[in-house]
Amino acid sequence: MTSSLFSELQVRDVTLRNRIAVSPMTQFSSPDGLVTDWHLAHLGSKAAGGAALVMVEQAAVAPEGRMSTQCAGIWNDEQGEALARIARFVASVGALPGIQLGHTGRRGCVEPPWKGGGHLPEDHPDAWEMIGPSANAFGGVMPRVPRAMTHDDIRDVTRHYADAARRAREAGFQWLEIHCAHGFLLSSFFSPLANQRTDGYGGDFAGRSRLLVEVFEAVRSEWPERLPLSMRFGVNEFAPGGQTIDESVELARLLAPRGLDLVDVSFGGNSGRAQTPWDEEGFMVPAAQRIRTEAGVLTAANWNLADPTFADAIVREGHVDLVMLGRPMLANPHWPVYAAMVLGEERPYDMLPVQFSTWLNKYQRSRVNNGFGRVVGADPGDFPKAAE
Repeated sequence: MTSSLFSELQVRDVTLRNRIAVSPMTQFSSPDGLVTDWHLAHLGSKAAGGAALVMVEQAAVAPEGRMSTQCAGIWNDEQGEALARIARFVASVGALPGIQLGHTGRRGCVEPPWKGGGHLPEDHPDAWEMIGPSANAFGGVMPRVPRAMTHDDIRDVTRHYADAARRAREAGFQWLEIHCAHGFLLSSFFSPLANQRTDGYGGDFAGRSRLLVEVFEAVRSEWPERLPLSMRFGVNEFAPGGQTIDESVELARLLAPRGLDLVDVSFGGNSGRAQTPWDEEGFMVPAAQRIRTEAGVLTAANWNLADPTFADAIVREGHVDLVMLGRPMLANPHWPVYAAMVLGEERPYDMLPVQFSTWLNKYQRSRVNNGFGRVVGADPGDFPKAAE
């Protein structure tokens, strides 16, 4: 019997072959915002490894929306053409190609994490002026103060998102996500910790959610009706004074009739003093379940979902509809095959391209390393019955 993790999921006119998605992961490897062979190998391996949805990392909608000088962008047509190559390959091996759009705001203009991840000094030749809802810094290794956005800035950013959605459509992506978490621009507008505006884009829930709604509507207008549009929510700051899960439920209710298909649940990231429970298994799952139940929209969860049994259970029990995996897929691009073995799927290799599955199915009784640290094949029970 098929486990819940390996059941199909239909969203609008697309069908995911299972409930496993590759979370967007910034690679800091895109000169001039262009994805490269690195991304083709990185994302292609996960698509060929059996995941249903493969999300390209957050692509900046404007140059000043990057995290670093080496982060992916989608603010010009050359970048769109480079991304199209990724979308084509991902689709060619049976996965759905997706991409995340974002603007980092005050958390941009940083060095790669392996160089400390801090802000570039203002006088650095590659530095740029950051923008945010208010003129207050994130703090810590990101001490620079952003410029508070004017209404003209807000209109420009909204237009940038719409243009990026058009380029994503033209590049052949079939799933689009808007990043509104991790302390980036839209997340900072929604958070009372970062947004101290006194105009119509700050203050109460209606003001702090206004830009999110405007951006969402602009993106949806450029994105085909037949294709899914999701948003990554930062539902919990894990710090006093941040937005609440109640507000995230209300935001989902607000966006659902406007065309929101799924909420990708993650953390807020607007406070350097957050007490995020990084070691807790599936710590975002309860919030995802609340949004799913109370707002009536599909949800995905992130963070610490590497145990296939746990991942299957949260789908089977109705907590989430999709499992987003980052680090487990970095460690093992064939994690879906591993999960299928753990869950007792009859033909785990069938989700792989025929260039792999043909030989793995034919010779699976041989003594081979199964790719997960164990030599198998000596005992007939090590594998399901081989294809004849």
